[in-house]
Amino acid sequence: MARRRDELRFPLRRVPRTNIMGITKPAIRRLAQRGGVKRTSRTIYEEMRGALKIFLQDVVRDAALYTQHGYRSTVTSLDILYALKRSGRTLYGFGL
Repeated sequence: MARRRDELRFPLRRVPRTNIMGITKPAIRRLAQRGGVKRTSRTIYEEMRGALKIFLQDVVRDAALYTQHGYRSTVTSLDILYALKRSGRTLYGFGL
């Protein structure tokens, strides 16, 4: 099937199936090593992506609520800090 003229100007881009697939195996391995893990199983990567997705959804949802409560449309670093603090993960060194 032929492409239209305006479609020829822009190359096709490869898009990951989901955004969470952008978290690569080496990135997960580096995070695990930083946490003190020496060896990882093959099955851990999908499990870690799932856990990371749930964690990020919770933090982003809470940060968006803090942003809306402040009548703003831009999420600030303090919104993220308060969202992390609400979930019991206090982060130091970012102006709180």
